[in-house]
Amino acid sequence: MSTETSFEGIKVVIIDDSKTIRRTAEMLLKKAGCEVTTATDGFESLSKVIEAKPNIIFVDIMMPRLDGYQTCALIKNNPAFKKIPIVMLSSKDGLFERARGRIVGADHYMTKPFTRDGLLSAIKSYVVDVS
Repeated sequence: MSTETSFEGIKVVIIDDSKTIRRTAEMLLKKAGCEVTTATDGFESLSKVIEAKPNIIFVDIMMPRLDGYQTCALIKNNPAFKKIPIVMLSSKDGLFERARGRIVGADHYMTKPFTRDGLLSAIKSYVVDVS
């Protein structure tokens, strides 16, 4: 690789009910050197976050059972995890969605379809230890 930033050892959790989105994000991030854990919904993600102790979390907004807003709020309300940056993923690029994401503690908002550069740029912005 060139003088590109190394993402080796950065732990990422991707929470999305779409298998395609999970696989795409996982593949892009693993190629960059990240350790990736995926979850299909908010409920499943809670145990995965506890296990993985991620550096950053990407969470879809529209999911069954526990949506992205509820998932974000639960993670951010836990003192052990509130410092983990959370990036909301949505197919909607509305002001309301962005504002609601901020209210529940999201650090960033990305619209789908996302790009490899978009994901890596979010990691660069929020994960300080990138060397």
